[in-house]
Amino acid sequence: MTSRDVARLAGVSQSAVSRCFSPQASISAKTREKVLAAARQLGYRPNTIARSLITRSSRTVAVVVSQLDNPFYALTLARASRAFQSEGYHLLLFLVSDDGDTTGVMSEILQSQAEGILMLAASMTTPFAQECVARSIPVVMFNRTVDFTGVSQVSSDNYNGGYWVGSYLAGQGHRRMAFLNGLASSSTGAHRRRGFLDALAARGLECWAEENGEYRFDKACEATRRLFAQPPYPDAVFAANDHMAVAVIETLRAELGLRVPEDVSIIGFDDTPVAAWPSYRLTTLRQPVEDMVTAAAELLLEQMREERLSPVQRILPVVPVLRGSVCQKG
Repeated sequence: MTSRDVARLAGVSQSAVSRCFSPQASISAKTREKVLAAARQLGYRPNTIARSLITRSSRTVAVVVSQLDNPFYALTLARASRAFQSEGYHLLLFLVSDDGDTTGVMSEILQSQAEGILMLAASMTTPFAQECVARSIPVVMFNRTVDFTGVSQVSSDNYNGGYWVGSYLAGQGHRRMAFLNGLASSSTGAHRRRGFLDALAARGLECWAEENGEYRFDKACEATRRLFAQPPYPDAVFAANDHMAVAVIETLRAELGLRVPEDVSIIGFDDTPVAAWPSYRLTTLRQPVEDMVTAAAELLLEQMREERLSPVQRILPVVPVLRGSVCQKG
């Protein structure tokens, strides 16, 4: 069945059928219902590939992601999918290595004919960014920043989030505070670390110890064992995300026999659903995921529709969520 068959049965023009199946196209409710009824009767489905060849619009967005085991990015991907699909765009998913390096898939992304690129938990090299700009492909970095002005960036206020953690733990009487970072190459972790260290320095304190958990559960468990290899132990740990914070809590309880928060206070970052579970009651920083996804989608959609690059950087505030994983020291 073709759109011509649907038009004939519905008694409308072929262009009306095309508008009916084109997002944002103008068509009356009465005509739309006639077309849809005819399409259902004939079992017609529009051929999106053929349409893209005619319109020269693929209506696809390349989404580059790593670490899908991290609940924060799994939730983000689900919300981003709904945001773009509601506008009639399809997503092409590109998985990269855990460190977020896109070098291996750069050519595949550029050959995909995607109209825009959303970078989730993935780093972007300057050559890749320059190539996208040269081809007029809009790019939005999500929760990552790069020193390149040609791409849009949407992130939460990671620096001030880290600063709040340092201030709060110091204010609760902690003096042996450790930091569990994610990836050394991640701007997200770097900004949270810098805020944390600056807050401690403002109170005449230093970070007791640092380790790297690569934003992974297993690596965070290994890092926790190193942090607590010998006394005196840290009396608080700031993990750069909730996923690692949960790993810290599990390791302290199951392997080291330490209590949270009586022996060690723990703070995470993200406020993923698991943070509120009764067994963790994790104090954390809530990232405004809905607002961040909305901002990223709007920026990318606007640039794709206008077919021009207009890079914007947006930083959204984080909100402390106090639960039960931090105690006050004598």
